[in-house]
Amino acid sequence: MIKPINIAVLLSGSGRTLQNFIDLIDQKKLAAGIQAVISSKEGAYGLERAKKHNIPNYLIPRKNYQSTEEFSEAINQVLKKHPVDLIVMAGFIHLYKIPPEYQGKVMNIHPALLPAFGGKGYYTDKVHQAVLKSGARTSGCTVHFADNAYDRGPIIIQKVIPVLDNDTPETLAERVFQQECLAYPEAIQLFAEGRLKIEGQLVKILPIHATSTLRSPDKIRTEDE
Repeated sequence: MIKPINIAVLLSGSGRTLQNFIDLIDQKKLAAGIQAVISSKEGAYGLERAKKHNIPNYLIPRKNYQSTEEFSEAINQVLKKHPVDLIVMAGFIHLYKIPPEYQGKVMNIHPALLPAFGGKGYYTDKVHQAVLKSGARTSGCTVHFADNAYDRGPIIIQKVIPVLDNDTPETLAERVFQQECLAYPEAIQLFAEGRLKIEGQLVKILPIHATSTLRSPDKIRTEDE
C-alpha cells in the first residue's frame, strides 16, 4: 500500500483543479493529503473550497509584495508550518522562486503542450487563443516539475487532444481541462509511488519494482531568471 504524501496547493482562481484533487482523495484514488491551500489573489473561490473541506487556507496577495523574492518568502513561511512532500501549482499565475529544500518537489500544469505556448503571460484563455490563432491541429496539457522560470522544467506527463475546426477558446479550454483532471493526479500518484526520476531535463517513469528504495525524485538545479 502506498503511503499518502502531504501536498500544498498554490492557486489564483476558482480552484477546479483543487476540487478534483479533493474528490479523488475522498474516493481513495489519489494517495495524498492536502495540508494547505495558498491563494495569490483575493476573492479566489479556491479558498472557499478549502474552507468547505476544513483545509488550512491562506491568502498571500501578490500585489502586496514588491518583488518575486518577497512574495516567495511569504509563501515559504506558510509552507514551513505544515509537513509538505510536494507543492502543486493549480492555476497559479505568478512566479514562485523555489528554495533549495523544495527543488524537484514542485509541480505545475499548463493548458498547452510545452514548450509551445508557454512562458510569462501565457495563462488561462490567453493560451487557447494563441493555439487557435497559430492554426495548430493539436493541443492538450503538460504536467512538469517547476523551476525558477515560467512554464519551464522537466516534463512528466502530456495529454494530447485535437483542435477542432469549430473550437473557440472556451470549448478548447474545457476539453483541455478534462485532460488536466486526468494528467495531474496521475503525476502526483507517480510521485507518491516514488516512480519519478529526474535526469537533467528528462523525467523517467520507473517501473513499480524499481521503487522500493525511492520516495521522491532526485533534486534538480534551478536558475534565477
